[in-house]
Amino acid sequence: MRDFPPPVRAFTDRGAEAPDTRSPRAFLLWMVRQNGSLFWAGLLVALVWMVPQTVGPWMVGRAIDTGIVTGDTATTTRWLLAIAVVTVFGAVSGVLFHTVIVREWLIALYGTTMLVTRKALQLGHVLTRRTPTGEVLSVSGSDGDQFGALMEITTRAISQLAAYLVVAGIVLSTSVRMGVLVLVSAPLLVVLGAPLLRPMQRWQGVERSRNSELTSMATDIVGGLRILRGIGGEDTFGGNYATQSQKVRQSGVAAGRWLAAVESVGVLLSGGFVVALMWLGTREVAQGRLTVGQLVSFLGYGLFLIQPMRTFVEFAQKWTRSVVSARKAIAVLEQRPPWVHPEDPAPLDPTAEIVDEQSGATIRPGVLTMVVSAVPDDSAALADRLGRYLPGGDGTLVSDEIPEDLKGRAAKRERAARAKAREEQARRDDERARRPWGVTVGGVDLSRVELDEVRRRILVSDNAPQVFAGTLRSAVDPLGRLSRADAEKALYTAAADDVFDALPGGWQGELEERGRGLSGGQRQRLVLMRALAADPDVLVLVEPTSAVDAHTEARIAARLAEHRSGRTTVVMTASPLLLHHADEIILLEGGVATAHGRHADLLAESPAYRSVVVRGADADASVLSHLAEES
Repeated sequence: MRDFPPPVRAFTDRGAEAPDTRSPRAFLLWMVRQNGSLFWAGLLVALVWMVPQTVGPWMVGRAIDTGIVTGDTATTTRWLLAIAVVTVFGAVSGVLFHTVIVREWLIALYGTTMLVTRKALQLGHVLTRRTPTGEVLSVSGSDGDQFGALMEITTRAISQLAAYLVVAGIVLSTSVRMGVLVLVSAPLLVVLGAPLLRPMQRWQGVERSRNSELTSMATDIVGGLRILRGIGGEDTFGGNYATQSQKVRQSGVAAGRWLAAVESVGVLLSGGFVVALMWLGTREVAQGRLTVGQLVSFLGYGLFLIQPMRTFVEFAQKWTRSVVSARKAIAVLEQRPPWVHPEDPAPLDPTAEIVDEQSGATIRPGVLTMVVSAVPDDSAALADRLGRYLPGGDGTLVSDEIPEDLKGRAAKRERAARAKAREEQARRDDERARRPWGVTVGGVDLSRVELDEVRRRILVSDNAPQVFAGTLRSAVDPLGRLSRADAEKALYTAAADDVFDALPGGWQGELEERGRGLSGGQRQRLVLMRALAADPDVLVLVEPTSAVDAHTEARIAARLAEHRSGRTTVVMTASPLLLHHADEIILLEGGVATAHGRHADLLAESPAYRSVVVRGADADASVLSHLAEES
């Protein structure tokens, strides 16, 4: 049986079981079921582990009554040997229990991480628009750890509940009064502790929300540190982080107070239980209703029963924290993708003409087309549509955050209202997902093509690229499919020789996270090299040379057309150096294609095109001279 790493297939594999996100409790029960036979194996081992602890005090009492009190050495020896065997058995079963329970914990922890990872793969670029980065990281990390802790405490609590009932039965059969005391102690603990759980849960929820916001702030600060230093914003953002961290501390202290109150009730009741048990047991011995051995057994059971009672308190604490974590996990995992699988999928022909209905732009197959717009967002939106990505601003969901000043029924009503709003948003997303996309390839709308097929055939490299830590080779060719000649060809076209030279070890040189050791222009050319190395049927580049100098841009412009010869390539740019090499140029005005043609023709005939490319009278004289020569 393979259960680690957890074989999670939800969200990305069709027909795979998805988490039950109807409620936090339903989700937690689903997590328990995911452990499958391992959960029951752990419970069985835990029950076996309880056997020595349950029968041990009884055996000690019998040894006293039948051996020590009577002076029977042989009987005493036999009982001692039996107690030694039970002790060894308990030690072995305890080791086995710990092994199984840690496995359960890890499966729940890493299973949550894999669920979040697969949800991120399913939603793609939409996830970051719907959920803060810190929230996703918190669900994947700290919340997953809470679910693992719940698996451990659940198994332990059930086994100790069984042991508690067995001990109560043993004591009840010996002394009704003492048996009643044992039976009443645990329900009394629940009754006294229950009123404290709700405020504890509320403050733990506040702490969890504030902590995820703090994580998001830290992520933003680290990602934008260079910019913050450039504008002198370190103190401002550092102060905001310090203020938020104090809010986390305050909520943690408030939650800790209620947690301490719950634990205090448990300690107080456990201690009072032992005192009451000993007082009653002593009276029973004095009145001749109990033997000395039975009194010692009861003392042992009294000390033993402190453990289950403390476990019940711990279970209540971890269940409360897990409900808070489950609510946050559901907010991430229940999100639906803004795409649906077509009922009758159509193939995508990369050699066919591409038409965008919204702008009226037509991309001819096999040529280098460049799109010019005075508003860069319009050309970027066209790139998103060509790649079947949602435009910026779409995909926002209603937050699950409840204002801290709402309590009780008001908080419940607010949560229900927001859940209804999320359902309405999901319904609108489903309706939009089933509408035609508005971009056709050979007359086939992209909504009729499997999304995986679109991603495989059409690659969009935007102007906010991501560079991951690892070797230069893995950054350019993550799947390891390129030959050295192909990789060097992509490097040459992207004019990224200095990137190669900057890393000791060449292709095996190590890149830092987000490419921190590279300049902005080097990162941009690295991403261009990665896009070229992927060699897609249709390549869409958004401002691929905005961060490089003119000489480097000229080299890239001269090499790009040759590298992509015969394949459809679309470049969103207003750079004259690139536009000069285009087979066809499309001019967007207000997001609508108003002109198309060659660079020289548009420069001579279209004032709107000249205003974007030449930038009027303020244009650089050298660029104007270059344009005049080429015209």
